[in-house]
Amino acid sequence: MEFGFWKKIKKPFFTIAPMADVTDIAFREIIAIYGAPDVFWTEFVSCDGLCSRGKEKLLIDLKYTKKQKPIVAQFFGATPNHFYECALLARELGFDGIDINMGCPDRAVEKQGAGAALMKNPKLAQEIIKETKRGAGKLPVSVKTRLGYNKDVMEDWLPYIFEMEPAVITVHGRTRKEMSKVPAHWERIADAVSLRDGYFSDAKEKPLIVGNGDVASVEDGMKKAKESGVDGIMVGRGIFGNPFFFAEHKKEISPKKRLSAMVEHVRLFEKYFGNSNIDRSTALKNFDNMKKHFKAYISGFENAKELRIKLMNVKSADEVKNILKTCRYL
Repeated sequence: MEFGFWKKIKKPFFTIAPMADVTDIAFREIIAIYGAPDVFWTEFVSCDGLCSRGKEKLLIDLKYTKKQKPIVAQFFGATPNHFYECALLARELGFDGIDINMGCPDRAVEKQGAGAALMKNPKLAQEIIKETKRGAGKLPVSVKTRLGYNKDVMEDWLPYIFEMEPAVITVHGRTRKEMSKVPAHWERIADAVSLRDGYFSDAKEKPLIVGNGDVASVEDGMKKAKESGVDGIMVGRGIFGNPFFFAEHKKEISPKKRLSAMVEHVRLFEKYFGNSNIDRSTALKNFDNMKKHFKAYISGFENAKELRIKLMNVKSADEVKNILKTCRYL
């Protein structure tokens, strides 16, 4: 097993989850400024796309800054050789680790036989891990998965992953069918730790287990880590609209500071992706992607509904700031 930087991380560590059109370079940078986790993750990126003529358009999803370290590149797909090629690319781009998506429930991803669909094809999943490790060299390879597809089959599924000896396994405490409609089953994540310990009882090294699902705060994550025995905690929806997540336990975050961070986030989005409302030909992402963040940032604010309606019509960072000033939030 190649552990790379993971050996130096103090436990329990905290990571951000790979979320499409959320944890892009701009959002990761705002998190790095206000309260960095122990490990960053990219958005999930298509291996097939990176091995096609459309590669250049996807490379923006693998951009990162010096503040966003250590950082793991997450790939999805169902073609083992493409994972080998993408592992070589991750090395070339200076990533600290490579993660394989085996849990995403997105229908477009599953149609390719990728993401959560790999839980129904364990032999292919093993071949993908093998080829990723072959291309990764000294970079640690990890897997993010769920308890099962239509039902919880963790005891049958995880041993296939264990056999390939990845450095880290992130277990989202739900099945694919459950999506996020039910509370995460942290008792089953604890069972995953026990299953790991039993499988590797005679081994000198064993994969780290990261728990994922419904982590409300750093304190909550620490509590879940202690109760389940996981080595680390991955946070998803908790950081959406809240770049202070990993620092919020240290001090109270005022509404003004939260909204100032939102303006800074929009400016970072324009810096890295351009503005599709100003010049669509040079923009790398649609400015409207930012609008999903506005609702999260202003959740719980007085007159939030009225403010949200106004923000849905903005076309630039300057307009966002002007509206907040006019409404006397800044």
